[in-house]
Amino acid sequence: MAMGLDFEVVDLTDTDHPEEGEQAPDFERPLVNHEYWEDTALSDLTADGPVLLLFHTMDGAFPTTYMWNEIRDRQWGHRERDDDLTVVGLSVSSPYEHKQTVQERGIEDADYRLFSDPQNGVAEQYDIAHDLDGMAGVSEPRPAVFLLDAERVIQYAWVADEWPEFPDYDAVEAAIDDL
Repeated sequence: MAMGLDFEVVDLTDTDHPEEGEQAPDFERPLVNHEYWEDTALSDLTADGPVLLLFHTMDGAFPTTYMWNEIRDRQWGHRERDDDLTVVGLSVSSPYEHKQTVQERGIEDADYRLFSDPQNGVAEQYDIAHDLDGMAGVSEPRPAVFLLDAERVIQYAWVADEWPEFPDYDAVEAAIDDL
């Protein structure tokens, strides 16, 4: 039975993103929680332990909503076996939009935070920028997951090949369990 979709599935171009075993590029951007935001470097987070870095579409888009609901429900970073894991997202959305997403998705209790990267420079640095159809000069990161150890070495990497596409959450969870 064919399902009627309100969107078209789009194949994404090949990418030369960082892979498992490589050191993830460092960056500094505003990091937003439910109370405030401040400029924070990725290396500041990994200095405290492993980090799950999730690139996602702009706030309000269904892929972002679905992803954060799944992560919240799985309680990554808040279970006995991975409580030293820091979980952060990154998108082109502004700090104001991120604060709203944190509140609407109920992720403030989990202390998940979101990097704001309106110019999409971090996605370009990771070679996962995706130009939005019909919007000249507008891009966002393609969905991606990077699990980093304390030295920013990538322990697990997944990058979408099409839009929309979601990570295999069970595979990400298995990688977290293997840390």
